[in-house]
Amino acid sequence: MEQSQPSPPFFLDLPQKSNGRSEGCHHVPNDMMLPYISRVLLEDDIDDNKLNDHPALLQGKDAVLAFLKGMEEANMLLPKDNKFIGDVQVNPMVWESSNHTGDKKRYDRDNHMEEQIRTSKAAKMIKDPEENYANEMLDEMMMHAYETCIRGMEELRVSMDNKVDKENRKKCNKAVKDNVVDIRTLLISCAQAVATDNHLGVCELLKKIKKHASTTGDATQRVAQCFTKGLEARLVGTGSQLWKLLMAERPSIVEFLKAYRLYFAACCFNKVSLSFSTMTIFHAMVGKRKLHIVDYGTHFGFQWAGLLRLLASREGVLPEVRITAIGPSKLKSCPAEQIEELGCRLSKCAHEFGLASFKFHTIMKKWEDVRIEDLNTDTDEVLVVNDLFSFHTLMDESVFYDGQNPRDTVLNNIKKMRPDVFVQSILNCSCDSSFLTRFREVMSYYMTIFDILEATMPRESKSRVVLEQFVLGRPAFNIIACEGPDLVERPEKYRQWQVRNQRAGLRQLPLKLRIVEVTKDIVRKHHHKDFLICQDGQWLLQGWMGRVLFAHSTWVAEDTSSQ
Repeated sequence: MEQSQPSPPFFLDLPQKSNGRSEGCHHVPNDMMLPYISRVLLEDDIDDNKLNDHPALLQGKDAVLAFLKGMEEANMLLPKDNKFIGDVQVNPMVWESSNHTGDKKRYDRDNHMEEQIRTSKAAKMIKDPEENYANEMLDEMMMHAYETCIRGMEELRVSMDNKVDKENRKKCNKAVKDNVVDIRTLLISCAQAVATDNHLGVCELLKKIKKHASTTGDATQRVAQCFTKGLEARLVGTGSQLWKLLMAERPSIVEFLKAYRLYFAACCFNKVSLSFSTMTIFHAMVGKRKLHIVDYGTHFGFQWAGLLRLLASREGVLPEVRITAIGPSKLKSCPAEQIEELGCRLSKCAHEFGLASFKFHTIMKKWEDVRIEDLNTDTDEVLVVNDLFSFHTLMDESVFYDGQNPRDTVLNNIKKMRPDVFVQSILNCSCDSSFLTRFREVMSYYMTIFDILEATMPRESKSRVVLEQFVLGRPAFNIIACEGPDLVERPEKYRQWQVRNQRAGLRQLPLKLRIVEVTKDIVRKHHHKDFLICQDGQWLLQGWMGRVLFAHSTWVAEDTSSQ
């Protein structure tokens, strides 16, 4: 089976606009909530048509439906009020008449603060319409997750059958045939010129490429539009600096939500990923009373509300649940306060579902420094370690020449934790080679991803442009323009991860047949016929037209007895 480069973790690096601190667990400022919820929404819906009619999955149809309904009810956790303004917590001070200079300065300072607050209020009033619209979208997507997904898929089918879109595609295809230009060859030639510092050659090639590149053209033209920035930045040696600027450049939260909704309706990748993880954990809890989840890279976490609902639907004594959230690998990208807010909302969710015993703990350390001693584990709990497309951002041996690299250190530490199951979802790509080889691989990958979007999304969609040029464009820029520690995107193919995991003392578990059947049926029943869902050994693979993009597997410590 031909393999190709997979997608970076879609939407896991959504913009953070945290402009305030929380006051307790139930009052979160909207200007912090919107970007955070947009992040946590990314992986939290699941298509349940198959689950509705699938016979007796794990503990029966009702339990699975309860999990799906948990996704919808999670919106109850969203706070409605906002007691903060920007970065300023309102704390007015009363100035008493005094001849002291210090009091006068304090009075002036407080007047200045009040003026800032008034200015901030005016600015927020202007922004309210967009924030209100974003909140409405969030309410709909979270209160009616299943219905919203199905409706989005139907709307997408109608859009793809639209006569205007079909005419645009015909015109574009005719224009491409009339101007026979092999953009892929031009891109490869340009990368070769960049690798040899041939500035003149690069400039000439970029001129040709830009004449045919377009954000609204076919898949190849859109890839060209996306790649030219990275090639230019690498040529002049400003990749790292421009990468930081690009990370600060972002569409509005509403645009991100629309792009997410479009992507989720068009592609099956996130649905399958979350189904695999949640059902695996639920299966591990059969006959058990205590669950401890160690979640690496908690960029989101809203999916755990669905798992809590599913566990609460079990017959008999309700389980005790504990989640330890390991903060993102780059600690500054997600403040601890935001992860703690997630814990507060999940605690409320567990209470409403009837799970009296729920605990949430945060560890803000480098992942390679997290050890079994930090987890405070119990011998009678089911310990689950979860990695959902996170470990590809760990540095590897190409950066750390002397001694063990962070990637192997983390896997060794997981082995020492001796989890009941380590659930791993990876991006099937290799970006640790030379620039030219890496460029060819990432171009092949992006051509595949953009082909998917071309086959499933209308060309005139503005949300598709946001998805391609911003969400996907940022990691592409990093892979093309950066090297060394600045090369953040470092995925490996699933066979490489298998060797690495086994070297760390982990043993792969067999795939659960029922889980595989459910995920395959979700894809066949609701998505484009060219989406791939299959097995290779004990890996569950996802992709497009024979190209493997994502892979999922489960592991335990090598010396753990089989159950």
